[in-house]
Amino acid sequence: MYDEDDNRLPNWLTVCRDAAPELSGAVVLSGGAARTRPALFAALAGALALPAHLGSTWDALSDVLRDRLDAGPLTLLILDAGELLVDEPAGQYALLLAVFGDLATSAPHPLHIVLDEAPPSDR
Repeated sequence: MYDEDDNRLPNWLTVCRDAAPELSGAVVLSGGAARTRPALFAALAGALALPAHLGSTWDALSDVLRDRLDAGPLTLLILDAGELLVDEPAGQYALLLAVFGDLATSAPHPLHIVLDEAPPSDR
């Protein structure tokens, strides 16, 4: 996920290690409520009012998020991001980032993902 030339994150991804930033218009998702892939899909569907035909595959998620990005830009703030997909195999987290990365570089409107990894006691 890092740029191999200068060891930086892609411009669509921000990782916060302190308190979560104030992001006007951001959709907020709790990593603690998305510890499994089914829970993540349900949390995204609820937070983004995604269609019922979302399905349960990464391709299906990509399709509905692309449809959402057809309507305008999206900033997704994931609080407690260290909990995100923690009950899934490590490869699932990488797949999620790959889906986000593909959308961020090919969708008609910008996608920005903010991962807040600050522990709850720091807020």
